Amino acid sequence: MARLPLAPSPAQRERETKRTDRIWIRDPIAVLADGAERGVVVEGGRIVELVGKNAEPAHPVQTIFDAGRHVVTPGLVNTHHHFFQTMTRAHPKAINKSLWPWIEALYPIWTRHVNADNFRLAARLSVTELLLSGCTCASDHHYMFPTGLEHALDIEAEEAAAVGLRMTLSRGALDVVGDKAGDDSQAVAPGGATQDTDVILADCERVISRYHDRSNGAMTRVALAPCAPFDVSMRLMRETAALADRHDCRLHTHLVETKQEADFAHAKHGMSAVDYLEECGWLSNRTWLAHGIHFDNAEVAKLGRHGVGICHCPTSNMVLASGICRTKELEAAGSPVGLGVDGSASNDNSNLMEAVRHALMIGRLRYDAASVTHRDALRWATEGSARCLGRDDLGAIAIGKQADLAFWSLDDLRFSGAGDPIAALVLCGAHAADRVMVKGEWRVEDGAPVGVDVARLRHEHHQASRAFLEAL
Repeated sequence: MARLPLAPSPAQRERETKRTDRIWIRDPIAVLADGAERGVVVEGGRIVELVGKNAEPAHPVQTIFDAGRHVVTPGLVNTHHHFFQTMTRAHPKAINKSLWPWIEALYPIWTRHVNADNFRLAARLSVTELLLSGCTCASDHHYMFPTGLEHALDIEAEEAAAVGLRMTLSRGALDVVGDKAGDDSQAVAPGGATQDTDVILADCERVISRYHDRSNGAMTRVALAPCAPFDVSMRLMRETAALADRHDCRLHTHLVETKQEADFAHAKHGMSAVDYLEECGWLSNRTWLAHGIHFDNAEVAKLGRHGVGICHCPTSNMVLASGICRTKELEAAGSPVGLGVDGSASNDNSNLMEAVRHALMIGRLRYDAASVTHRDALRWATEGSARCLGRDDLGAIAIGKQADLAFWSLDDLRFSGAGDPIAALVLCGAHAADRVMVKGEWRVEDGAPVGVDVARLRHEHHQASRAFLEAL
């Protein structure tokens, strides 16, 4: 017998009523949009009007939010993360190391201790942290599926829905065991971290069928994300590309985070890492890559021609001394450039606004002070990241876009004396949003995540993380 739909609760009815109201976000200090000096009007979860200088809304509004204390930006979009790694922040076995010693130290600890219970806390903490940093949409690249954690992406979807964060659930995978691989392999994953290739492909189909929503304004979408070409099989790379094409979803993987990986591609496959992607059917505009630091000029040009996106992870790249992404050349060649916080054990936090500032600083170190501006860094975290995820409904304050907005106060001492409010967010180091709106609903109010007991979350997560220190 078909189950009758449940009647909406009073709280649900109230939320739906609020979403259909026309809300004028009135007179902000500044807005990261043209022609919106007096704010924006939101209705039904979308931006329906920009209110220009000396203007009023064209149609009646039911609610006015006084934004006189706020600078308003699009919600930030995080294109690469590893939620489970919040359990091993600043782990004594992994600090002060480059990527390979770092990951070799942590893999056995993750494999031994990550389970469904502590993963749920890790996901809950990560989505809450991201919201507080002004992030409204995130992609988590989850590739660890030890026994008991087969439904990790379901947990992520539940936790993101609970706080109202949009998610691209990136179904990662490992199918090459590092300790049994040949001498010419760089794979480091222990057996407990890997899965059978057919099991992976079957679960990719399951996750897509359950969560991949291609509609405008979707709260969940799915990407297929083998961890990295050096620790997954060519068969998995090729078959995920075919699945992504069949189901119209995105593809994601790590690529050339280190010079060692670039050299490995030539030694193992007799071709560049980008040519290897092409061999696997990945060279298309449905693909975005994490890090992408060590591309040569020919690879940059080829990626740009095919519209392959690049997620720049400035904070973790600096922590692990991996190098500096060629953001300006990649963007000029035609690649969308977005930002990611990366893993919370290589960052060691989940603050996307902090990554915006780091992208500006490291970009100027690579180029010069005039070539990378605060607006470039903000664009990468909004429009660029949205393009990487294939979201043309996000990333900008414009009519028809989703009402995903971050509100920043300039009340802290760090902002006193700032002349340009938009530049101040980046140059003076904004790191916590005062308010966040997702799909027209408040998800952070007065600096606090709606419906989250932060003190309890902090206590439970910290207690669970103690198990990860047992290796000491």
